[in-house]
Amino acid sequence: MDALKTLYKQVILEHSRHPRNYGDLPGATHTEGGHNPSCGDQLQLQLKLEGDHLQAVQFTAKGCAISTASASLMTQAVKGRTPAEALDLAERFRQMLRTGDAPADLGDLAALQGVSALATRTKCASLPWQTLEVMLKGEGRATTED
Repeated sequence: MDALKTLYKQVILEHSRHPRNYGDLPGATHTEGGHNPSCGDQLQLQLKLEGDHLQAVQFTAKGCAISTASASLMTQAVKGRTPAEALDLAERFRQMLRTGDAPADLGDLAALQGVSALATRTKCASLPWQTLEVMLKGEGRATTED
């Protein structure tokens, strides 16, 4: 179990230091901002919807390692999916943060499983996902719940 925790920690550090899909997305069809008022994390999420698939997903952020790693992992996980599939994945990710149980099909997203034990940090990991949900559902600005 210690080896798995070490691996997960390495995944989080790698994605926070070298985030995937970071930067502005030229030709974005959707843009949404998110904010975590309890710690100050801020995120700008952009995606390009072509047909019924998320063709590209990118983000910019000012935040902690967990928030950045979560956004990086999320952009990789939802790229190529339909909005409905992305929303389903967001729900399963949130469920993992609530319960601490990671289904095998979450893949690298399971690296954030341990965050479930840290209530204040779950908001950091949730911010990119909440921003995506708000964007896809058209609900307005995303703010993590206190």
